[in-house]
Amino acid sequence: MTDLRIEGLTMGYGPDTTVLHGIDLTVPSGSLAAVLGPSGCGKTSLIRVIAGFLRARAGTVTVGGRTLTGPGTHVPPERRRIGIVPQEGALFPHLSVAANVAFGVTDRATRRQRTEEMLDLVGLAGYGDRMPHELSGGQQQRVALARALAPEPALVLLDEPFNALDSALRAGVRADVRAALHAIGATALLVTHDQQEALSTADIVAVVRDGRIAQCGTPQDVYDHPADPWIAGFVGDAVLLPATVVNGTATTALGTVEIRTPTGATAETPRQGTVLLRPEQLRLSDPGESTPSGSVTDVRYFGHDAMVTVAVDGLDTPVNIRITDHVAPRPGDRIGVRATGQATLHA
Repeated sequence: MTDLRIEGLTMGYGPDTTVLHGIDLTVPSGSLAAVLGPSGCGKTSLIRVIAGFLRARAGTVTVGGRTLTGPGTHVPPERRRIGIVPQEGALFPHLSVAANVAFGVTDRATRRQRTEEMLDLVGLAGYGDRMPHELSGGQQQRVALARALAPEPALVLLDEPFNALDSALRAGVRADVRAALHAIGATALLVTHDQQEALSTADIVAVVRDGRIAQCGTPQDVYDHPADPWIAGFVGDAVLLPATVVNGTATTALGTVEIRTPTGATAETPRQGTVLLRPEQLRLSDPGESTPSGSVTDVRYFGHDAMVTVAVDGLDTPVNIRITDHVAPRPGDRIGVRATGQATLHA
């Protein structure tokens, strides 16, 4: 078992600056977890503490039951058995692809075989004799992953490894990396500020805010059941509506919707709150007297779908509706809007 366990981890720069405030995180063996957060939230400091590049003030980091950081314990980075995939691959430019991959393999008898296995795993069999400058950015990142996996580390850390790739290439490389990690059952931690990357790649998503884990769960849990409005807006597009909740049903300016987790409010005790819907839960229709209506203010086309912004009558804030229709309304059109599905209630 090579699970990662972080308990009560606190870290800062100098006596007056605390960056990490009692981080608790468990990554089961063989799982890929994403640490997701905005710039400056502490996610880079967290990965550097796990790697051993920074010392913690308090708390513990254990991998496979082995304490790497703890009271009176600080295992040096080179003895932690942790593989690291940095932001831009950072391959050795003077070494061939094979030599890069083999760099951390100490057993000479198995070095060649291990190198070939890792290159095959990341889809680069036959590329061993090439130099890094002869590869595309995506290929370089796959070589960096192969290099990190070759010494059979207990844990793999991926530090925003897809940032330098263009958007068309990024999704494919993410899928390749995820498949390679799962193929060998590696335990891995991905640090990213990209919500789509975290949700589509990881088995577990830990949202970090101001040096604390604000929420941790499966991608679907975090997306469908965000702990607060900030998380709702950070992990995806959010539609927040004032509502009156009675017996598990919310009445909003866009109609009535069920609450995913009933709050216990009964018909005798209505409750005021804010409900969260996602843009894909809203539907457009012809405007009518009994249908909430508004004016289209913007349409953004993405190819596979479009985002339509509507200033709904009676709402202070415009709402976004994601549509997959081939024909979208135009700015200035009057349109009906209604809510569907279930909503999450926030007090």
